Amino acid sequence: MTTVRIPAGWPATEEEARAVQDELRERVVLDEPGPPPGAGHVTGVDVAYDDERDVVAAAAVVLDAATLDVVAQATAVGRISFAYIPGLLAFREIPTVLAALDALPCPPGLIVCDGYGLAHPRRFGLASHLGVLTGLPTIGVAKNPFTFTYDDPAAARGSSTPLMSGDEEVGRALRTREAVKPVFVSAGHRVTLANACAHTLALSPQYRLPETTRRADALCRQALKEATGPRPELAARAAADTTRS
Repeated sequence: MTTVRIPAGWPATEEEARAVQDELRERVVLDEPGPPPGAGHVTGVDVAYDDERDVVAAAAVVLDAATLDVVAQATAVGRISFAYIPGLLAFREIPTVLAALDALPCPPGLIVCDGYGLAHPRRFGLASHLGVLTGLPTIGVAKNPFTFTYDDPAAARGSSTPLMSGDEEVGRALRTREAVKPVFVSAGHRVTLANACAHTLALSPQYRLPETTRRADALCRQALKEATGPRPELAARAAADTTRS
C-alpha cells in the first residue's frame, strides 16, 4: 500500500479548482475510438473515505479484458485533498488514484472510473480529468445520472437512451441487466461514447455494475479499513491485558 501526500500546489479553493478544470478540459480527446472491448487490460479505479479521520483510500484493479480475471492490483492511502464540493470531486480523489495506478506492475490499459467523464456540469468529470493527466483512454460509469435527464431504456440488456443536458447528449443510460436500473456511461478521454458502452456491457456479464468497479470498490474499502483500524499487534495486546476494565 502506498502512502500519499497532498501534492504541492494542489488547488485549495473552489476558484482554483475550476481554473484547473478550465485549463485541462481543452486537452480532452474525443475523436479516438479507444481500444476494442475484450482485448488487453482494463482497469477499475475507486476510492473510499473516512472523513472523520481525514483519510482516503484508492484502489486500482487490472483485469484481463477477455476473461475478467484479476491481473494485478494496488492501493494507496492519503489525506483527503479537497473539500466536498459537487462537480469538483475529482480533486478529492486524483492524488491517491494516481498513486494506486503508479503502483501497478503492468500497464492499466483502459481505465473505468466509478463516476463521470463528459456527463459533468463542466464537461470534465473524474474520467476526463484522469485521462488527461495520464494520457490513457478512460470512461465513466456512474450509478446515477447526476443532474441530467433521460428516458428509461427498454427492459432488455444492452438497451440505451441518451443522457441529455438540454439538447446535448453527454452520455447514455445503459441497461446492463434485464429490467434492472441502468448505469450512466460517458466518454472520458480517447474513447467514443459507443465504445464506452460496449466496454461497459462486456465488463458486466452478471451484475449491474462492471466487474472493474465491483473489484475496485471492494479493494479500496478493505484498504481504508486497514488504514484506519487498530494495528493488529496493539489489538491483540489490548485483548490480552487483564487490567483493562
